[in-house]
Formats: sequence, C-alpha cells, structure tokens
Amino acid sequence: MSEMINLAKGVISQEIEGLNALMASMDKSFLEAIDAIESTTGKVMLSGMGKSGHVAKKIAATLSSTGTPSVFLHPAEASHGDLGVISKSDIAILFSNSGETQELNSIISYCKRLNVQIIGVTRNKNSLLYEISDIKILIPNTAEVTDIGAPTTSSTMMIAWGDAIAVTLLNKRGFSKDDYRLLHPGGSIAVRLIRIKDLMHTGDSIPLVKPSSSFSEMILEMTEKRLGCTGVVNEDGILVGVVTDGDLRRHIDLDFKKSVVSDLMTLHPLVIGQNMLAVQAFALMNNKSVTNLFITDEEKKPVGVIHIHDFIKAGIS
Repeated sequence: MSEMINLAKGVISQEIEGLNALMASMDKSFLEAIDAIESTTGKVMLSGMGKSGHVAKKIAATLSSTGTPSVFLHPAEASHGDLGVISKSDIAILFSNSGETQELNSIISYCKRLNVQIIGVTRNKNSLLYEISDIKILIPNTAEVTDIGAPTTSSTMMIAWGDAIAVTLLNKRGFSKDDYRLLHPGGSIAVRLIRIKDLMHTGDSIPLVKPSSSFSEMILEMTEKRLGCTGVVNEDGILVGVVTDGDLRRHIDLDFKKSVVSDLMTLHPLVIGQNMLAVQAFALMNNKSVTNLFITDEEKKPVGVIHIHDFIKAGIS
C-alpha cells in the first residue's frame, strides 16, 4: 500500500516540477498571446489531436465560460467541411506536443490563407508548428512521468498555461461574478452566485403595516401575503420593526382587541442588502434562527422580504 502511495506522490511531485519549469519559462510570448486574444474581434478557435485535443477542448470551455468566446475544432474533422468554423476575424491556438501533428496541417493552411493569427503551443522548438506560428509558446521539455512517454506532465503544463490565459483575460476585462453567473444559469455554480435580489419578494408582495395598525389589520396583512411575518414602517416608510408568527405566540397573553402593532413588534430587526449572496443570507438565517429577513435600501426602507422556503426552492440548503 505504501509503495503505491509513494508512486502516486512521485507522479504529483514530477508534475509539480513541470509546473515550476513552466512558471519559470513565462516570458513576453505569453503577453503577446494575451494582447492578440484580447484584440481579436472574432472568437478563439482551439485545436489539437489526441491528448492535446482534450487539453484544447478543456481550455476552450474555460475561456468561453469566463468571457472569451471560444470553440474547439477537431483537426480530423476540419478537412471534411468543419474548416468553415474559422472566420477571418478569429484567432487560432493550436496544441501539439511534437509540433508535427499532421492532422493540424489543413487548419494551418486554412489559417494562413485567411491571415488568421496562429498561437502555437508545443514542446518542440524545431517543429513545423513552432516555425509557422505567429506567436510561439514553448512548453518546457520536462520528462513525462512514465517510461512509455504517455502525455502526463506535458498535458498538465498545457492546461495550466491555458488556465493562466483565461484568468489573465478575465481580470483584464473586469469579468465579474455576475458576468460568470449569466453564463452559468444552471448547476451548483449558479446557486452559489445567486443574490438576494434574485429571490426576494418585492412590491405589493411585501407585508407591511404601521406601528399604530390594529391587530386585525396586521393579521389580515400577514394572512394575505402568506410569509408568516410583516414589516412595520413609520410615516417615512422606514422599517422600524417586524412581527412574526413567533411574536404572536410569545404575546398570547395580550388583549388583541385593544392592542396595536407597536405592542408586540420586535424593534431593530435584522436586515440585509439586496446584493448579498443568497448562500450568505441563508447561513445568517440559520445562525440567527430566523425564518424571514427584510431587505432594505440605504434609507432603511424595505425593498424586499425573503422566507427560508425561498432558499430551499432555489436549491440552497
């Protein structure tokens, strides 16, 4: 068992060496690639064969999800009609360990014909891909982790290079969490980035009464809005308190026929802003053991309300 663990650690250690070599090799060619991709008016087309193709496909997906429109073109399909994916306004990133991948030749020829810039990513400085590329990216020729030469360290370095490109571009463009969420409307990523303003009840759906409102007026408002609470606002529309189902139970001894809202409302209620992430608000509600939260603006006026069930419906739990 320990022998296998040591072998696994050796694999990771050797790949870390490759990443360190990649980091040390970063030079102006990386900046040239960033400038070229950022200035293109079209999309980024990425291609590679075999393991390099899987790397290219992964980087294309990462770029697209972070604000850089990108597509993967399989080199074997390119010469059978798929070259039409490439337009004059695009830029190409081609991956090849050896730099001599024959399947890339049709893409290279087509890009040259359209004057499409090529960023070549290879480990072979004496290769065709390195020679013809407009921007030459030389990945360190660090040994693979197997004697048979299966792409391991090399593919790890190529993926890391692609991730560095994507992250640098999103920072230069000011690509935000909101932008990222728009491109991920489903899944756990989207759930983590949902803001309170996307879930809260607004407008006429917000239960509100005045401190001087009667008990019956308050019950009607809570019953109609069906959120188990009501906000209490003063004459200026500022939230000064809340009443919940729990407050009703705690004040069961009151003479409700003679009582008004101010007799049982909770003063200085916990409130949040509408830009808070939903997961943060959900955690806050759990920590404070509350089932409702009011959302206020800068003037402390209510702009929304949310119930614990709204989080559950949105898949936040």
